[in-house]
Amino acid sequence: MRGAITHWILFVSAHLIFTYAHAQQYSILIKGGHVIDPRNRIDAVMDIAVTGDSIVKVAAHIDPATAKTVIDAKDLYVTPGLIDLHTHNFAGTTPNRYLNNSYDAVAPDGFTFRCGVTTVVDAGSSGWKNFEIFLDQTIRHSKTRVLAFVNIVGGGMRGGPFEQDLTDMDAKMTALTIRKFRQWIVGVKVAHYEGAEWAPVDRAVEAGKATGTPVMIDFGGSNPPLSIEELFMKHLRPGDIFTHVYAKVKGRQSIVDDNGNLQPFMWEARKKGILFDVGHGGTSFSYTQALPAIKAGFFPNTISTDIHTGSMNGAMKDMLNVMSKFLNLGMPLPELIKATTSAAADAIHHPELGSLSVNNVADIAILRVDKGKFGFTDGKSRQEGTRRLTCELTIRAGKVVYDLNGLANEDIH
Repeated sequence: MRGAITHWILFVSAHLIFTYAHAQQYSILIKGGHVIDPRNRIDAVMDIAVTGDSIVKVAAHIDPATAKTVIDAKDLYVTPGLIDLHTHNFAGTTPNRYLNNSYDAVAPDGFTFRCGVTTVVDAGSSGWKNFEIFLDQTIRHSKTRVLAFVNIVGGGMRGGPFEQDLTDMDAKMTALTIRKFRQWIVGVKVAHYEGAEWAPVDRAVEAGKATGTPVMIDFGGSNPPLSIEELFMKHLRPGDIFTHVYAKVKGRQSIVDDNGNLQPFMWEARKKGILFDVGHGGTSFSYTQALPAIKAGFFPNTISTDIHTGSMNGAMKDMLNVMSKFLNLGMPLPELIKATTSAAADAIHHPELGSLSVNNVADIAILRVDKGKFGFTDGKSRQEGTRRLTCELTIRAGKVVYDLNGLANEDIH
């Protein structure tokens, strides 16, 4: 009799354990958040379930008893992990190298997750001669997904005369490097050239054509400035990216003329398919450009930081600060999220990123819109705003990697 009872207890215990384990089929459940997923046209309160490193269910109601960890996202916005399309992450200890294996570049993990960013795209810090160092030193060791535009300058973004050397701008070697490291390299970067020649742009486009990848242009430096209308209409292709779109800097024609009017050819360039990226940087965003351009309806395709030690301690600060500027300039929140998720993913030909699709890697940001009185600056002028974005929690590949207020933890009673 005793043996039968023991057997029955063991059977019931095993059944309960199996039932409990089966009931908790999800590792994480995000409950009751306002989901904004532009790729899938979702803009509604939904639940999201994660198992392992993947999103496994998105539905109006998912039973909280089915998840090991339940995150209450009521009154918060749940979005795909943000993509920062223009960063400088080739951090190192080599003196006098500007953003190439240098002190001025930043290691990504310390400045991504706290802003809801799960993917960064380094914008030409390395060239074909040293991309592999960047790969081994930073990319392979980062929890953040790190992709890259490779510089048309073989030596990368070393600054000064090193970026003026036309003999170091090799389309063939750049294309070969892209093919070899296609898992990480998404395109070609042109930056900081001060001459009147079109050769850097044309060689970058040649490498882009050879590999089917976009070119990102940080344009200007000649005196008198070269025509950006000619750049858009005669040199760049549909899908190429013009970064620092709202900059007003010496040596570059601006998108807003001296009378405060948007240059009419900007609409033709957009119609052609040129993409316009913010690339805020230290001095590459000006309200004198952004205010009239946005008043005319010219919003950016993508929003990015151009983060380095200078910009992050200046007017730029971080991804959410840049996004907050555009929120207060009148960019609707769904369009703001699109510019930092699906639109950014499409710009680099990675449509598998930037969405909350089932079976996708679970890269998720939970954001809060704070209301109050806030100040934003371009380094010269100040604008007041009433809304500011804050990151509550970030999930990268199914793991909570940032949790501002401990939403993923149980309360102590």
